[in-house]
Amino acid sequence: MSFSQLKETIEEGDTVILYLNPLNLHSIEVKPEIPNKHDELVDNVFQTKYGALKIKGLIGQKFGSKVSLSKGWAYVLHPTPELWTLTLPHRTQIIYSADISMIIFQLDLKPGCIVIESGTGSGSLTHALARTVSPNGTVHTFDFHKQRAAIAEAEFAGHKIDSVVKSYHRDVCQLGFGPDLDSLADAVFLDLPLPWTVVPHAVKVIKKSAPTLLFWGEVVLSEEILKDVSGDF
Repeated sequence: MSFSQLKETIEEGDTVILYLNPLNLHSIEVKPEIPNKHDELVDNVFQTKYGALKIKGLIGQKFGSKVSLSKGWAYVLHPTPELWTLTLPHRTQIIYSADISMIIFQLDLKPGCIVIESGTGSGSLTHALARTVSPNGTVHTFDFHKQRAAIAEAEFAGHKIDSVVKSYHRDVCQLGFGPDLDSLADAVFLDLPLPWTVVPHAVKVIKKSAPTLLFWGEVVLSEEILKDVSGDF
């Protein structure tokens, strides 16, 4: 299945969003059976505040359907980048939809764009970038943490956005983005502890007059950042 293309019917292997109420949503991979602690396959049962849901019962249901739980009911929704942001497993702090919409606007992204992101983190922004530049654009996303990069890459493949998202395990602060991306990027987004250290590398990969956006959470760093990057553009 794809986060960027809608489908009607739930199939094995899909990711679905279980909606209980506006503050209680869960992302679930549709696997009818899972191994128990003895490595025996047993029915996959997801527990909620309204009771249990047998996952195999989702196969063949329409997205948007109301499904019965043992003590209530829920809706099974098609995944979107916004719903994934609300339900994804947090490996890092994430960027939420309000900021994501502004980032995409400021970077002037559209279908066909090539965008570079660092770091990948939990992949919240990556999913939204992939939808925005689809079907013929590319998101090149980098993370220095090997395990985190591997988990994110597996998620992108499972969500069928790996045709758009290229994931890399690489320390861009030390190594840059690599010569293969020189002068190819329509936009660069940096969400790093010291984003200004990557600006010299970003200059190499970005097209002339294309935007670079640095994202940080501490206003006190603004003066230092502006001072350090002013000579690179």
